[in-house]
Amino acid sequence: MPAATFCVLLSSWCAAYYLSGLRAFVRRLLVCLGLSVKQQIWEAWLDEKNGFVGNAENSAMQSTIPMKNLQDILPLYGVEQDMLLSKMGDITICYQLELPEIFTMSSAEYEAFHQSWVKAVKLLPEGYVLHKQDWYVQKNYGGDFEKEHSFLSLASERFFHERPYLAHQCYLMLTLRPRNRKFVTSFGSTLLRGHIVPEETLDPAFAKTFEGVCSQFIRVLSDSEFVGVKRLTGDGLIQLVNRYLLLSDDSVMGDLAFDRGIRVGEKHCELFTLANTDDLPGYCGARMDYEKYGTDGGKFPIGFVSPLGQLLSCDHIYNQYLFVEDNAAFIKGLEAKKKRLQSLATYARENAYGREAVDQFLNEAVAEQRTIVRAHFNVLAWTDDGARVQEIRNLCTAALAQIDATAKIETVGAPQIYWAAIPGNAADLPINETFATFSHQACCFLNLETNYQSSQSPIGLRLGDRLSGRPLHVDLSDEPMERGITSNRNKFILGPSGSGKSFFTNHLLRSYYEQGAHIVMVDVGHSYKGLCTLVGGYYFSYSEDERISFNPFRIDGEGQPGTEKKESIKTLLVTLWKKDSVEFSRSEYVALSNALQLYYEKEIPFRSFDSFYEFLLTDFTKAVKEDRVKEQDFDLSNFLYVLRPYYKGGEYDCLLNAAENLDLLNKRFIVFELDTIKDHPILFPVVTIIIMEMFISKIRQLKGVRKMILIEEAWKAIAKAGMAEYIRYLFKTIRKHFGEPIVVTQEIEDIISSEIVKKTIIAMSDCKILFDQSKYQQQFDEVQQLLGLTDKQKAQVLSLNKANDPLRKYKEVFISLGSRHSKVYRVEVSPEEYLAYTTEEKEKLQVTMAAEKYGGMEVAIASLTN
Repeated sequence: MPAATFCVLLSSWCAAYYLSGLRAFVRRLLVCLGLSVKQQIWEAWLDEKNGFVGNAENSAMQSTIPMKNLQDILPLYGVEQDMLLSKMGDITICYQLELPEIFTMSSAEYEAFHQSWVKAVKLLPEGYVLHKQDWYVQKNYGGDFEKEHSFLSLASERFFHERPYLAHQCYLMLTLRPRNRKFVTSFGSTLLRGHIVPEETLDPAFAKTFEGVCSQFIRVLSDSEFVGVKRLTGDGLIQLVNRYLLLSDDSVMGDLAFDRGIRVGEKHCELFTLANTDDLPGYCGARMDYEKYGTDGGKFPIGFVSPLGQLLSCDHIYNQYLFVEDNAAFIKGLEAKKKRLQSLATYARENAYGREAVDQFLNEAVAEQRTIVRAHFNVLAWTDDGARVQEIRNLCTAALAQIDATAKIETVGAPQIYWAAIPGNAADLPINETFATFSHQACCFLNLETNYQSSQSPIGLRLGDRLSGRPLHVDLSDEPMERGITSNRNKFILGPSGSGKSFFTNHLLRSYYEQGAHIVMVDVGHSYKGLCTLVGGYYFSYSEDERISFNPFRIDGEGQPGTEKKESIKTLLVTLWKKDSVEFSRSEYVALSNALQLYYEKEIPFRSFDSFYEFLLTDFTKAVKEDRVKEQDFDLSNFLYVLRPYYKGGEYDCLLNAAENLDLLNKRFIVFELDTIKDHPILFPVVTIIIMEMFISKIRQLKGVRKMILIEEAWKAIAKAGMAEYIRYLFKTIRKHFGEPIVVTQEIEDIISSEIVKKTIIAMSDCKILFDQSKYQQQFDEVQQLLGLTDKQKAQVLSLNKANDPLRKYKEVFISLGSRHSKVYRVEVSPEEYLAYTTEEKEKLQVTMAAEKYGGMEVAIASLTN
């Protein structure tokens, strides 16, 4: 969208030229006379109006410039009917906006949001002023040390305490000027003159009509679903005005002085304006490409003026003004201007160029039915440290350069521009500080995003803001379901070795454990031993000397087991019997169902695999013969022969004959480490399935308690053809019992090669968590399709760790909730948490040795971090 071409000053050119010429003449005259330019200009202008807000500490200025009490010259009359009323008769309604979070919108979403602003502006009649004020104030995160914390939680609070970040608030002010209210210029302002309230403002219909227009405007924005709106009333309006006059949230009053720039108390201010077409970028749009996060695989979009907002790391306000023009009158004036330029075209090439620009402007205004507005944008930055003023200038200049605009530091007109930014006083902005353009171009300069927001849910984990690392509370389970973003709590985690996958998973599980969840893990890499030891959980590791023993046939009480139990046992038996390549027929399924039915109908003192095998040898063999079951339908002899090693005296006789089951019901953190049998073709799948069957038994008995099961590389063992139905059953059942299954995998090839992963695990996981995929960038399109990621989400994934802060140690994670909501967070933790989560062998050994020396994990970690 060309900005400079259409942002033609036209009628304001003459006024700007006149004013700039007059200022230059006065400067040259005063310099010749040896007088101080700024001081004498202000004396000449302000003595006549008898109005100035000065610095009481500046004794030199006190002798020449009269002082004024702020209340005497404040342009606002007060608050009436929750509206700001100015002394010139302007009425203003204020709103606080909740904008989309930065780095979360796609190019199409930026365009859609931009169009919502254009449509809303089109509803504003002549005489309306839109003033959008975005505040960016540096703050420090305050740790919560009042409530009770665990060892790691308290360490996190200490680590992030006073972490600096840029807080953002956005305010929208809609102002209606009285019909006969004339525009002001740099020579006149409510800062310099008295006030006469027009009778029109006193008419109740005036305010009622205004409120109706504002409601329509806000409705258009709200319907876009990009922005949340809250109207400010009463004390909220007063606080907003006071905040601007003090440039602070506290109530400490300070002097306001314009003798040497702008001074608000101890704050040194710098004002940069975009009010001249020569300073504007050649092109503008709803978004721009952010090179830091861009890759060869795609561009990363951010808002067009984000460099003036969240990416400008200093205290500042970004003011945006749109004055709605009378289109018919403005076009009529342009037509006259076009004729004058035509008649003068032969005398100067500039006149010919001006005529062509006016003609192009008129053609688009009429043909496209464009809304013409006058626009002004400025950045007011400040610092308490006078030595940092130059640094602030450099930051603002660089930010303006990022949008291809020329930095202009406002000097002479700074007091009037600052004064016009007082909430409710937007109509007092000097007209010569604006430029004429279409609303489409003007809305490109509106800030469209804010910083990351924390969830208010009590459930979740702590992650970091991508820009500053400010700690955020993120709910990946309950809040997304309540808001309709997701339909389940299932999670799928993908990340290559060394990407931080296990580290993040430790952090996730620890957070949920401290919030009361019951957690069972099937691991193959000793990634969770440190955390398990720290929280006092059960840690089971299979070895020849200490074998894990189960009894999946045992049930509480008499009678038949439930459907879930039967399906689990049948899946186990099929795993023991069939190879992956051998098909399991329907007749064999029926035979196993009948065997289990008859087995549980018979009175048996102690149920185990041994008793089941003996039942098969006797009663069931007899039943098969009586029913004349053909061998091709069910080969009982083969079934018994294959299962013989699990019967007493066999190689694996202890595996399925435990005298009692492990106590999964009362222990909230349990890890099964199966690294030593991960490649065993029999033990690994059998043990894995039994563990999951026990977890299903757990979720049936614990009502109203969050239950989580995490399966690392063990999913490969259970994702066989004969167990596909069991996986589907597991993912569907856990959701109904307040459960959360989490599947973790390492390689992209695992996804591509496994039908069960593609069609079950991914399809039924509304939460997808990905880590650095840069080495798979060239083949990521296929993964994008398999995971169902949008182009926006692809750009987010490929941007991981592209511009990390070199002064801090962390990695980034991509989290997608449903099909539309996705963000990238920092995974940054305290040194204590790092030692509890680390999977580096050297660091793990260091912690283990310290724990043996000091007698506990907490003491060991504390000693290593002090």
